[in-house]
Amino acid sequence: MKPHKIVSHDEWVAARKAHLAEEKAFTRARDALSKKRRELPWEKVEKSYVFDTPNGKQSLADLFGGKSQLIVYHFMMGPDWEEGCPSCSLIADHFDGAVVHLAQRDVTLLAVSRAPLAQIDKFKQRMGWRFKWVSSFDSDFNFDYQVSATPDEKAKGEAFYNYELTTFPSDERPGISVFRKTDAGQVFHTYSSYGRGLDILIGAYNLLDIAPSGRNEDGLKYGMAWVRHHDKYGADSVPRDKYVEPKISDSCCD
Repeated sequence: MKPHKIVSHDEWVAARKAHLAEEKAFTRARDALSKKRRELPWEKVEKSYVFDTPNGKQSLADLFGGKSQLIVYHFMMGPDWEEGCPSCSLIADHFDGAVVHLAQRDVTLLAVSRAPLAQIDKFKQRMGWRFKWVSSFDSDFNFDYQVSATPDEKAKGEAFYNYELTTFPSDERPGISVFRKTDAGQVFHTYSSYGRGLDILIGAYNLLDIAPSGRNEDGLKYGMAWVRHHDKYGADSVPRDKYVEPKISDSCCD
C-alpha cells in the first residue's frame, strides 16, 4: 500500500464530511436515475420462448413463478462449456441470499444459459447454489437479447452488444433483462443492461470500493482477471501476479 496522508482527528472529520456531501449527492443522483429507469417505455414480448427447467418445459410467462416481475441474469455458459464464466459466478454467488427477499417484493430472480440443463445442474451442484437456473438451448432467447453470438456474428467477427456494434472475446456474453407480466398474462420487456451496467450486482465490489486498496485491479490484464470460481481460491492468499487465468480471456464487465 502506498504511503498515505496522516492527519489529526479534527482534520479527518472535516475531510470525511466533505466527502459525505459528495456521497449524498451521488445517492440522490442514483435515485433520480433509477426513477427514470422505471419510467422507460416497455415492449411487448411477441415471440414464444420455451426453456428446459427442473420442472420440465416452461414458457417465459411460466418463469415468473406466480410473481408479476421477472429478473433474468444471462449467465455465460455455452452449450459445450463444462463450467460457467468465473465473473458470472462471482455475481451469482450473491443470488441465493437475495431470492427470498425479492420474492416478498413480487420479483422472481433466475439465471438463463444456452448450456443444456444437465450441464447447468452439474455446475450448479458443484457451486452449491439453490437459485433457479434454466436452459435456453432450443430457443432464440439468448440471441434476441444480445447475449449469444449468432452464426452471422461469428462469421463477421463482430457482435451487437450493449446496443452497439462491437467485438467480444466469447460467443457468450453477460447481461440482465427484466420483464413484467400483466394480470391478463401479457409479458413485456422493461429493461436490459450489459457490460459495466452489471457492476451494481456485485456486492463484493461494493465492499472492496470502501476498503483502503479498493478493487486493486490496476496492472491486471483486465479488471476481473483475479476472479476465480469460489471453489478454486487457495486456502492462503494468492499474490496478484500468480492467479491462474480464468476461462474467459477478457473482462465480462468492461
